Amino acid sequence: MKLSSHSPIKKPLIKIFTLWYFIPLIDRWLLGQIIPPMMFAISAFTVISLSVGVMFDLIRKIVEYGLPLFLALKVLFFSLPSFLVLSFPMAVLLSTLLAYGKLSNNSELLALKSLGIKTTRIISPAIALSIFMTGLTFYFNDNLVPSSNKFAEKTLRAGIGSSFGEEKAKENIMFSRYGSRIDSATKKPTQNNSKLTHIFYAQWYENNIMKNVTVLDFSREDFQKILKANFARFDKKNSSWIFSEGSIVSIAPSGQTTNIQFKEYTYPFVEAPLELAKVPKDATDMTLKEALKAEKLYKKTGNLKEIRRIQVRIQEKFTLPFACLVFGLIGCSLGAKSSLRSSKSQGFGLSVILILIYYVMSFVFSSFGVKGLLNPIFAAWMPVFISLGGGIYFLRKSSSF
Repeated sequence: MKLSSHSPIKKPLIKIFTLWYFIPLIDRWLLGQIIPPMMFAISAFTVISLSVGVMFDLIRKIVEYGLPLFLALKVLFFSLPSFLVLSFPMAVLLSTLLAYGKLSNNSELLALKSLGIKTTRIISPAIALSIFMTGLTFYFNDNLVPSSNKFAEKTLRAGIGSSFGEEKAKENIMFSRYGSRIDSATKKPTQNNSKLTHIFYAQWYENNIMKNVTVLDFSREDFQKILKANFARFDKKNSSWIFSEGSIVSIAPSGQTTNIQFKEYTYPFVEAPLELAKVPKDATDMTLKEALKAEKLYKKTGNLKEIRRIQVRIQEKFTLPFACLVFGLIGCSLGAKSSLRSSKSQGFGLSVILILIYYVMSFVFSSFGVKGLLNPIFAAWMPVFISLGGGIYFLRKSSSF
């Protein structure tokens, strides 16, 4: 059946073609040189990274654990977005390097320059495409990757008959609470709001249940309480914790202790320990909103290393997509001045070297940020600034040719 011009399928295609022909001819021509190798590069890098990161492990699980082939393919599909966001920056580098390297070797860039067209104008389509890929990478990384990773994990666990529930098990959850203590004499809160009032520790967390819980209560001056229980769960209706099978040890100012055993005990306390336990260990499993929420929770605990770690990861939510722009600038600048042949093998090899340098540099600076040697924001963005400086240097070099 022939589609009419009013067909809902045909209308978007007409709009795309109309917008495409609004772009200047030189830009369309240059984009036509970049986009095909970019599609090749995205496919190549995604297949390689997916094979190393997931496929081989899935084959082992099919053989050893009897994972059904259909579920293995679902896991592979759900894992795809997390590898695409890694492939996008690398694909931008390879495609711009190949495209501009080919144009340079064919003397087409020289012909454009002889017409008075500056190098910055020649590479502008590549920069515009890099900015588009930066936005696309950010969208994938913040919206698709966290949810798709959860679906992949859930599908894999169901496929191998794992007894895990919806939530991942987590161990050693510790939450510290600060505020005012109650004065023993006046029975009123003290003016100091920065004192440690509670330490909540759970050895294990799974399916909304805390196991082997210890709570140190310093909320009253000169009076301490130690609560231990085998299990604890949070009652949202009453905003309190229900402890099971435990004991309470109270230490009075005189040093006298009392020990009370209980089967179930209701203890008014905040939900923050449960929220902290639900924070994914890997920041790639969080959206930006969830990462910012996790940062607030870690600030409440006073754990400086975790605070720095999550602050670095928040900044990396931006620097990872920004690598598309960095690699786009470096790729077209190097390609425009390089005498490198336009073969895919040589371009791929140079891309791998540049990518390795960038990500090693990112790892080193990220580690410095987590350890506190550098400010987390500075540590996350330093590789980007260094690489941008390198890209601008290569661009000036290529302009002189």
